[in-house]
Amino acid sequence: MGKIIAVANQKGGVGKTTTSVNLAACLGVLEKKVLLIDADPQANATSGLGIDVDAVEIGSYQVLEQTITAKEAIIPTTSPNLDILPAHIDLVAIEIELVDKPNRENMLREALAPIKDAYDYIFIDCAPSLGLITLNALTAADTVIVPIQCEYYALEGLGKLLNTIKSVQKIHNNSLGIEGMLLTMYDSRLRLSNQVVDEVKKHFNNMVFNTIIQRNVKISEAPSYGETIIEYDASSKGASSYLKLAQEFINKNK
Repeated sequence: MGKIIAVANQKGGVGKTTTSVNLAACLGVLEKKVLLIDADPQANATSGLGIDVDAVEIGSYQVLEQTITAKEAIIPTTSPNLDILPAHIDLVAIEIELVDKPNRENMLREALAPIKDAYDYIFIDCAPSLGLITLNALTAADTVIVPIQCEYYALEGLGKLLNTIKSVQKIHNNSLGIEGMLLTMYDSRLRLSNQVVDEVKKHFNNMVFNTIIQRNVKISEAPSYGETIIEYDASSKGASSYLKLAQEFINKNK
C-alpha cells in the first residue's frame, strides 16, 4: 500500500523542494519505489531533477484539471527508482480554473487513487502558499512533512500552517497526520541555529525528526546541475544528512 506525503510550509526558502527531491532520491537509492509530484508553479523540483521545464507539455496542471491521468504524466528520472510528475509555469492558472468546480479540493486525491499502490512513497512538493493547490495536496496526503529552517523567523507562520492542517483534517481528510517537523539549514557554529533547534523541540517534542539537515554548499549547488545531492556528490555532508533522514523515515514507517 503506497503512502502519500505532502512537504508543506507556506514560508518560502525553508527547504521544501530540496527536501522533496533529495529525500525521494535517497529513498530510491535505498530501493524504495518513489514518485515525486511537483505541485509548485515555480517547477523547481522538475528542473532540479534535470528536466527542461519549458519542454514539459503534460504535468500536474493537466492532472489537477483531470484532462489526463496521473499515469500519462509520469516520467522516469535519472535517479534510481524515482519517477516524477512534473510541473510547468502554467500550473499557476489552476487556482483560478478550479475555483468554481465542485469537489475542487479532491482533484489530486482522485487522480492519484489509481496509481497509489504502484509506489512505496509518493511525495508532493507544495508551493509556498496555502492556496488551492496546497489544499489539494493536503487532502490527497496521508501525512505532512514540515521543513523548518534554523533561522530567526523559523516559527513565524507555523501556527497558520498547523491551523490549515487542522481544518483539512476536520473538513476534507480526517486521517491526515503529521509525519514530522524537519529542521533544515542548520549551522552548528551559530548560537541562533541551536536556539531554534531547542525552541522547536520544546514546542513539538516527539514530532521533530532526529535528523537535522545541515547547511551545505553542495546541497545548494546540485539543482543548478539538474542533479540530486546523491548524484552530485554522494560523499558530501548534505548527502549523508538526507540518507540518514531517509533511513529514519523508513524505520518510522515499518
